[in-house]
Amino acid sequence: MMNKKLRSSVSCVGFILIAGCATVDKQPQAVEAPVSREAQLQAQKQQALPPKPRLKRKIAIGRFSNETRYGRSLLRDDENDPLGKQVSDILAGRLVESDRFLVFERPDINKLKTESELTGQTLNLVGVDTMIFGSLTEFGMNTTGKKGFLSSTKKQTAEASVELRLVDVKTGRIFFTAKGSGSASVESGEIAGYGSKASYDATLSDKAIDAAVSDVLNTLIRKLEEKTWKTSILTIENGQVYISGGAHQGISKGDTFAVMKRGKTVKSPQTGLDIELPASNVASIEILSLFGEDEAGEGSIARVTAGDLSAYDINDLFITEQENES
Repeated sequence: MMNKKLRSSVSCVGFILIAGCATVDKQPQAVEAPVSREAQLQAQKQQALPPKPRLKRKIAIGRFSNETRYGRSLLRDDENDPLGKQVSDILAGRLVESDRFLVFERPDINKLKTESELTGQTLNLVGVDTMIFGSLTEFGMNTTGKKGFLSSTKKQTAEASVELRLVDVKTGRIFFTAKGSGSASVESGEIAGYGSKASYDATLSDKAIDAAVSDVLNTLIRKLEEKTWKTSILTIENGQVYISGGAHQGISKGDTFAVMKRGKTVKSPQTGLDIELPASNVASIEILSLFGEDEAGEGSIARVTAGDLSAYDINDLFITEQENES
């Protein structure tokens, strides 16, 4: 009689446990997409990046600020804010991993003004094509959970949004902005004291910010690569042309480039901004050899194959790809 009562009690407890358990959300069921496979592939191709360029653009990453209230205090300024630094670190890492750019950091430059003092030129960051500034515009953490009889679940979610700005280093003008958003979550469950426990996951902020940067990365890369590749002439000695940039940037012995004279700068009466007229081709050069040990100090030696540079000030000239090259 006792065995029947015991079995009955155990059955009741088991039924209560099953009925009252809070379970982790069910895995989503696979369903057929509302569009054809061919349409999906076509959309993916449109989102994919173009082929990697032969020559790498040079970009600098400037100050990134935290515009949210999360993690801020009166004892921290924007330059020392950990979340702002986190965004710039993640972006720099992703751009380096793409192997499409030479990436430099300029966190202490206050909106390019200091660069004019370093170079002696008006807002011209020598050797860098574009500068990137940005902000963490949204960030939040929340925890939700479910409780049942002798069981519980806990779900933590982090959400982030970043805004990136591309700045022309010569004029200081913002010519492109883009925003990305992302989230990350972790969930765990526990039944009668057994199972995983959802303690605070400090990596969620990293994952959410990384997702936000990833959301905008391809758009950013496309815009950066729209700018024409250029480099500068360092000096001309004994008939040889020394230019900035070498192997790390993709330059090889035997490459040929165009030497361009900058167009005249005029002020637009419509906008009040200075506009540089189209450059003119004055010579061609061929790379003879490379020098330097790293991307910051490397260069190339070339010879003039067409044209004459003796009549020009090298500060009025720049090097770019030949028109017939991709």
